[in-house]
Amino acid sequence: MAAPSKTLKRRSSGRVDVQRVCDALGKLAPLELAQSWDNVGLLAGDTTAKVERVMLCIDLMPEVVEEAVSAKVQMVMAYHPPIFKPVSRLIWPAAVPEAAVQRCIAGGIAVYSTHTALDAADGGTNDCLAQLCGIKETLPLEYAEVGPLEYKVVVFVPGAEAERVAEAMFAAGAGGIGDYQKCSFRTPGTGTFFGTKSAKPTIGQPGRLEQVDEIRLEMVCPAKCLSAVVDAMTCAHSYEEPAFDIHPRKNPPVGGIGRIGRLPKPMALAALTRKLKRATGAGCISMVGDPQRKVERAVVVVGAAGSLPFKTALGRHDVVITGEIRHHDALAIRRRDCSAIAMSHWSSERMALDPLAARLRALLPGVDVMLSEKDAEPFQRA
Repeated sequence: MAAPSKTLKRRSSGRVDVQRVCDALGKLAPLELAQSWDNVGLLAGDTTAKVERVMLCIDLMPEVVEEAVSAKVQMVMAYHPPIFKPVSRLIWPAAVPEAAVQRCIAGGIAVYSTHTALDAADGGTNDCLAQLCGIKETLPLEYAEVGPLEYKVVVFVPGAEAERVAEAMFAAGAGGIGDYQKCSFRTPGTGTFFGTKSAKPTIGQPGRLEQVDEIRLEMVCPAKCLSAVVDAMTCAHSYEEPAFDIHPRKNPPVGGIGRIGRLPKPMALAALTRKLKRATGAGCISMVGDPQRKVERAVVVVGAAGSLPFKTALGRHDVVITGEIRHHDALAIRRRDCSAIAMSHWSSERMALDPLAARLRALLPGVDVMLSEKDAEPFQRA
């Protein structure tokens, strides 16, 4: 097991509150990078409460909670969310993760979780594990979709009306891109329509095919403004039945889960395993594959690998480095004639807390940031 870090003995300025710590953690591990099924962020606590000391841990076990109470911390960052599913009751003591949250609430301790947000973040858990292998350049295995949901609204309008319709859409909230407003794109073309006998076309006559010079007007629109923008567009448009399209718009990827990169030089699987064991203190480490085979590229997934490593093509000189691997996934790795190292779930993640603590101290001068000494690997060597 890795040696615990000692608490820094510094006095707080008393100006930092829970919300500021949340903001700092959100900067280091943006919550939008978390997996959709995850429960990250502030799970319990008063955002206005003052914070002098923060404790970091992987699992908020009862002994960790008592350590936090004794150390007089005001906030705990538990990497694994102690509240994951809807909670029907909070009782202490009880043999459920949620009980620890109740004890923290009673002790005036806020609880925050980073989990997969830290996994995907730059400098997070997966990057830390990749760095222990000596890997300098990596790519995510799976990118996260981030940013607010937006749409592209496209409407076809007679050229003389394009400005009026555009201004109405702008006023309703469309056309904003970063620091720029009233952004649009306009393409000329020809629109055709045939009105039935009951139609009342603005241009032309019913019962006749019409051709009209039109402008394709398009602009981005935030999800919250979509209804208002469509209403404004249809009201400003002269046509009885305006033609328009709404397209969901994906934001460019900025980060993601897992890492893949090349080792500095080919290394025997057994040698790489020993290197990781020394670096992390992992006591329950295992290998899949030939110990003497040279590995050149690593697929890094902290915690439970699941199916994520199999989303990339795995070759003979690839190694999956993770916390835990299911039996049938280990067999799949053998069938693909590649290798794997399972360090234990806790050991693959715990090594990221020291770098996180250092970065958090830099963002919150005067706040004591400590690592729990009771947070521990649940498995022991026989």
